[in-house]
Amino acid sequence: MRVAIFGLGYVGTVTAAALAANGHEVVGVDVDATKVRLVAGGQSPVVEPKLGALVRAGALSGHLSATTDPATAVAGADASLVCVGTPSSPTGSTDVRAVERAVGDIADVLASGTRVPAGGHAVVVRSTVPPGTVDGVLLPLLRQRLAGAGVRAGVGMCPEFLREGSAIADFYDAPLHVVGTESEHVAETMRELFAFLPVPLRVVGTREAESLKYACNAFHATKVSFANELGRLFRHLGVDSRRVMQLFCEDTKLNVSASYLSPGFAFGGSCLPKDLRSLLFVARMNCVDLPLLSGTLATNELSVSDVVNRVVATDARSVALLGLSFKADSDDLRESPYVDLAETLIGKGYEVRIYDPVVDPTRLVGANRRSLESQLPHVRRVLRPSAALALADVDVALVSTAHPSVVDALISLAPPRIIDLHGRLGPGVEALPGYEGVAW
Repeated sequence: MRVAIFGLGYVGTVTAAALAANGHEVVGVDVDATKVRLVAGGQSPVVEPKLGALVRAGALSGHLSATTDPATAVAGADASLVCVGTPSSPTGSTDVRAVERAVGDIADVLASGTRVPAGGHAVVVRSTVPPGTVDGVLLPLLRQRLAGAGVRAGVGMCPEFLREGSAIADFYDAPLHVVGTESEHVAETMRELFAFLPVPLRVVGTREAESLKYACNAFHATKVSFANELGRLFRHLGVDSRRVMQLFCEDTKLNVSASYLSPGFAFGGSCLPKDLRSLLFVARMNCVDLPLLSGTLATNELSVSDVVNRVVATDARSVALLGLSFKADSDDLRESPYVDLAETLIGKGYEVRIYDPVVDPTRLVGANRRSLESQLPHVRRVLRPSAALALADVDVALVSTAHPSVVDALISLAPPRIIDLHGRLGPGVEALPGYEGVAW
C-alpha cells in the first residue's frame, strides 16, 4: 500500500520505518525540514534503539521517503496516518491544532483532484486526542473541505502503545491492536496495512479507541504512584517495598489481572474499606502522606453520591434496590455500598423497596446482623419477598445483581428507569427503553 505519515517524531518515524520494512510505500511529511532531510537520507530524527537501522534500510530500498509537501505524500495514497504532537496547554487541555492542520492539509490535497484509490482514502489518527475529537472535530472538517469534490474519504483512530526506549519491540509485539472507526473501508484498509503484525486488528467505536489510550496511560501513571506511595510508607516501617511488590506481582489472578477493573459501583465488604483505612492510619502515625490511597476512599464515596444525585435529578418518588449485599452470591452486608445507598435514599424521603435473592435478615448473625441493624433498623419494612413485588409500579430500579429472578422481573415489568450498577444484566435488560448504565 501507499501511505502518508504526517509527523516524523517518535510515533511517526517508528510507524513509517516499520511499515516500510514490511513492504509498504511510505512517505513521511513534516513541517520541520531538518527531520525530512534526515529521514530522506536514511537517518532517524529521534534516538531510539534499532530505529536508525530500519530508517536506513527503508531509505535504501526506496520504500521510505520524506517531504515537506503534503500533496507529494497524499497523491495516490491509500491512507494518511496522523502522528503529530498533541501537547498540553497551560490549563492541562490537549492542543489538537497540529492534528487539525494535518487533516486540513490532507483534505485540501484530496479536494484538489489528486489521484485517490477507487475505494477512497483513509484518514487515521495515531496522535493521542480527547474522546470525541475525531468524530466531532476532524470528520466535520474533512467533510467541509471535501464538499462537492466527489472524493470518498473516511476517518478513524488507531492509538499507539509505544514506549520510548523500546518502541520498535512494542510496535512488533503489541499486546493490543485497535482501530476505531464507523467506516468499513477504513477498517479494511487498516487490516491490510498492519496484516504483518501477529495480533489481529480489533475494530471498535471511534470514541472507544480514543479513550483507550487515556485509560492505559492513566493506569500506568496510577501504578507508578501506587508503588511509590507504598514505598514511602514501608520505608518508615523497615520494609523493603521492592520485595513486597515483587511478591505482589506474582499474583496474576487478582493483582495483575482484569479482576477489579470492570466499571461499576463502589467497593465494600469486610476487607477493602477496613484495610485501606488502617493503612492510611499507619501512614498518618508516621507523618507520611498517601494522596492516591486517600483519594481512593474519596472516589468510592463519589460512586454512591453520583447514583443518589441521578435519582434526585428525576421526578421519581419510589426506588427499587435489587441487590443489597456488597457482592453477588453473598449475604455479607458489612460496609456494603448498597446499604449506604439505601440509607441515603430513605433519608431523603424516597419510598425504597429492597429485594436481594440471597439476603435473609432472619438468618444473619454476628457483625453482619449488627451492621444491617445499625444502618437499616427498619429493613424488614422495606424488604420485599420477590423482585416483581419490589418493581411493581416503581419509578426507578437500581440493580446490583444479575440473579435470574431479577433479570426476568426487569424484562417482564420494564420499569420506566433502570440504572445498572452491575454491568452484566444481559442484552434483554440493556435493550429496555429505560435502561442506562452507571458508568456507560
